[in-house]
Order: sequence, then C-alpha cells, then structure tokens
Amino acid sequence: MTRSSFCLGLGLAALAPLHALAEDLDDSLLLDEITASASLTPVATNRTGATVETLDRDQIAAGGQNLGETLATLPGVTIAQNGGLGQTATLRIRGLSNGYIATRIDGMDFSDPSGTPTALQFGTLTPGLASRIEVLKGSQSALYGANAIGGVIDMTSWRPDRPGLSGRAEVEAGTYGTYSGTLSFGNMTDRGQIALTMSHVETHGFSSQEGNRESDGFDQDLILLSAEFDVTEQLTLGFSALYSDSKSDYDDNATDTSPVTASTETRKGVRVFAGFDIGTVENELAFAWTQTERGYNSPSWGRSSFTGKRRTLSYLGSTDLTEAARLSFGADWSEQEADLSSGNVDTESRAVFGELQYALSDAADLSLSLRHDDYSDFDNQTTGRLALAWRLEDDLILRAVLGTGYLTPSLYQLFDSAYGNPDLKPESSRSAELGLEKRFGRDGFVKATLFHTEIDDLIGYDDVTYVTKQVSGTTTSKGIELSARHALSQTAHIFGNYTYTDSRGSEGRSTHVPRHDLMLGIDTALGDRANARLTLQRSTDSVDSSGALDDYTLAGAMVSYALTDSSEAYLRVENLFNDDYQTFRGYNTSGRALYVGLRASF
Repeated sequence: MTRSSFCLGLGLAALAPLHALAEDLDDSLLLDEITASASLTPVATNRTGATVETLDRDQIAAGGQNLGETLATLPGVTIAQNGGLGQTATLRIRGLSNGYIATRIDGMDFSDPSGTPTALQFGTLTPGLASRIEVLKGSQSALYGANAIGGVIDMTSWRPDRPGLSGRAEVEAGTYGTYSGTLSFGNMTDRGQIALTMSHVETHGFSSQEGNRESDGFDQDLILLSAEFDVTEQLTLGFSALYSDSKSDYDDNATDTSPVTASTETRKGVRVFAGFDIGTVENELAFAWTQTERGYNSPSWGRSSFTGKRRTLSYLGSTDLTEAARLSFGADWSEQEADLSSGNVDTESRAVFGELQYALSDAADLSLSLRHDDYSDFDNQTTGRLALAWRLEDDLILRAVLGTGYLTPSLYQLFDSAYGNPDLKPESSRSAELGLEKRFGRDGFVKATLFHTEIDDLIGYDDVTYVTKQVSGTTTSKGIELSARHALSQTAHIFGNYTYTDSRGSEGRSTHVPRHDLMLGIDTALGDRANARLTLQRSTDSVDSSGALDDYTLAGAMVSYALTDSSEAYLRVENLFNDDYQTFRGYNTSGRALYVGLRASF
C-alpha cells in the first residue's frame, strides 16, 4: 500500500463516516449484540477480536432484490456478476472470492461440491432468504474447517420475536417486469417456536451479454421452515429446512436470441439437532444434509447437469472452567459427493476442534481456537486462530487476530475427466488483522482495520488446456477498512465506508478486485412518518485478464412512509443517474430502475 493511498483512505473516512448499507449501519457494534459466528459459541461483539459486520431484516429489505449486491455495500465486500439477478456472481471478502468464503444458511452448508470451486452461487440469492446476516472476516478454518480463508457468511431466516402468532409480509414491483413477495409467519410459546417463510421472485430482466438486446429473465420459489422445542429443562429438539427452485435465462454469445438458453438451480437441505445438558456441560448433536442441482440447456453446448451433496454429523460441547474461562470442544464427520459429466465422485473428512475463551481482565478477552482435519484424499490439516479484544476505554476497543487456514480443491478440480488434476493439494494461508474502534454515544462510531492474508499453493488453471494446476509463489491480499457513522441531528445521520485492497500473486494483480471501494450515505426523517436515504458507491482501479476495467459510480435513493405503526410503503431508485458500467467485462448491469413496495408486520 502506498502512502498516498493510505492517506486517501483516511481522508475519505474522515469526510464521511460509514459502515454498511443503511441507517442502523452496524448496530451490533453499537449495542454490543451477540454474534453467533465469531466463536464456537455465541459471544458479545465487544468481547471478540474478530471483525464482524451485520445486516438486519430492514437493511436486507432496503437493499433490493439482489442479496449479493446488498452484501457488497459492507466494507471489504465486493461483487462481480455476469449480468442481472440470477446470473453467475462472484462475491469477494478482502479480495478473496467465493471459494474462500464458508457459508451457512440456518446452520446448513450450501456450498456446492460439484462447483469450480466449491462455493455458494450468490447470484441467485434473494432477500427473502435471510432476516439477519453476519459477515465474519479473515481466516476462520480453526472454527469452520476448509474454505474459510476469506471469512464466513452466516445467514439466519426469519424467526418470531414475541409470544404468540406473528409474521411479516412484503410485496414489491418495478422495472424490468420485476415482482416479488415474501410471507413469514410463526408462533412462539414459552417452550419453543416454529417459523415458515415463503418467497417468490420473478423478473423479465435485461440482456446479460453486451450487444445483445434479448432480456434474460429469472424466477425463484423459496421455502424455509424451522422449529425448536424444549422437551425438558435439559433437552431441546429442533430442525431447519430449505427448498429453493430457480430458473435463469442466459446468452451463449452476443447474438444469442434463443429463448431456451436457460439454467436451473435447485437447493434442498435439512438440519436436525438436539441440545442437552450433562452436568455442567452444554451439548449439541446435529446432522445436516444439503443438495444443489444445476442444469444447463444451451443450443451450442447441449444439455448438462451437475449435482453436489453434503452430509455432516457434528457434536459441540461447552462448559465454564472458571468464572474467567470457557472451553468449547467438538468433532464432526462430513461427506461430499458430486455427480459430474465424468461420473460420481466423493470424499470424506473428520475433524476435532476446540476453543478457549479467557477473560484476561475486566477489559480484555482472549480466545484460542485449534482444529485438526483428517481427509480421505489429502494430507491432514491443522489450523489455529488467536483473537484479542482489549477495551482500552469504555468507548475504545482494540482488536487483533492471527489465524491460519486452508482451502481444498473441489471434486471437479480433482476428478473431472477433461480438466481435473488428481495431484492437487490444499492451499494454505496465514492472516493477521489489527483494528481500532471508537464509539460516540449510542449511534456514532469510527472504525479502522488493517488486514493481511498470504496464500501458498494457489489452485489455478492452464491458460491453454484449462486443466487445473498448482500455481507457484505466494498470493497476498492486504489493505485497510474504514467505516463510521455520525449523527448530524436527532433525525439525520451520515454514514460510509472505504476499503483499500491490494491483492496480487505471482501472475500479477488479482482480477475483479477494486483497489478503492467507497460508499457514502445520508439517512434523514421527513416529518413524523417519512424517511429518506441517499447513497453513493464508487469503485475504482479494478482489472481482469484483458486489462483495466472502467471505474464506476452508483447512486441510489429511497423514500419510505409509515402507513401505520406496523406497515410502510416505499419507493426505491437504483442507479439513479443511469450510469453505464460493468463489474465483469462484456456483461451488462442494470440501468436506472424504480421499485415500489409495501412491508407490514403483524
């Protein structure tokens, strides 16, 4: 990082406080909420050294139909997409792409074992999926195993938050023939709860490929169901389930006008668990099964299909050793299976892990995490993480993390008959970060985090044969994240974030990683019932294999009006100034688009 770039980042952060997408930016930091992803057991955000960003239900809903683009408003998170909603998208955390990000939806891992790499397809994620999202950054293999070098995205669907029957309904319509509706309802008693979410999204879309005028549509149906029940004071039983089915049109090339060029994706998953106490030890035993089916129908390439399955059995225990020390420990078994064009392949792994959380003093907390994985097709992997949270003052927190991680090659990269390489070995990583957060009252804060990650044995591919291979040298991703929020008055706030990322390896700069990523916003009340929000996002200095990509600036606006205490109508405009830009060369993005909607809770 050059001195000028560092100073630019500091200057931008000083001019505009920032954090995520919306008005309540990072309430978890401001209110010391509990994070479920930063440790093996939930911990208060001011007592973990890890960097965690959160999005709540209102922020997710305000972000629009593309959940990946909503995530990309967070500091350190970017996205490159091959067109509109439903098209292939690559999300990155601190310059590291999908394959380096472990994902969970209601505790289920939906990264696709048949993909290249093993990853979740963020382009088909819609806002009905989640009511809360946590983004945990940095190498987390000590907690989550393989493919968590860049971080973790943990999504939780809607749950009732008060006794009795309650729910939430949302409808929206807008440009490109877009319609969506989500209904969530459930019941809570003093013994447990049950929740159901149903969502439908459809859009005629716009042409994905540059130079093509045919619209590429997308539609998706989504169902989420969860429940848990206290059988006794010592035993809790529960489950979660997900089903989604989607269809996306796409273009084979710039002149493709065929209406049958389409891809399908079906996700299915079930997780069952039992929580029980034995003496002073809290235990959880869980089994999860997930499956992702992908199909492609192309006039040029014909029909093809891929299926990835995952089965995981896990145990987690935790107990207080002393008033200052808590020990968590566990084991899991996992099997991945992929149906490829070349046949069916699978791999197994077993792991043991543990974490010690220790209060050094009233002002400092330290956590040490270790994990050992035994793979059927690779060498064993041992990873660790050391995290410190030091509250220098009541309103000043220093965070520091050191961690190691690894990424395994996908079953496709290993065993595909045309492009696989069975001699591949896992990538390995080392990461460090140092952060400082200053709070101002209940709503204001300024935060800065330096990060550095190194990866050896990168898995790439031959430019001529496209056969996967191990790339020599070390890939490094480093930079700084700055975010802040400031109250201009009792009814108006400004917020923002800036990330500088320098990501490169032995073959040059990493592709589709903007060196500078800035987001600014203002949120203000317009009388007693109306609110308005303006946002500005600037992305510069990104490259792909052909050279530099164009910089772009996006503006957005939203006005909402409270019809009652439990319902509101809104108008949202995306790409306000109709900027013509691309996040992936040759693929279009949305022009100016207007959406109207209604949200209500009951």
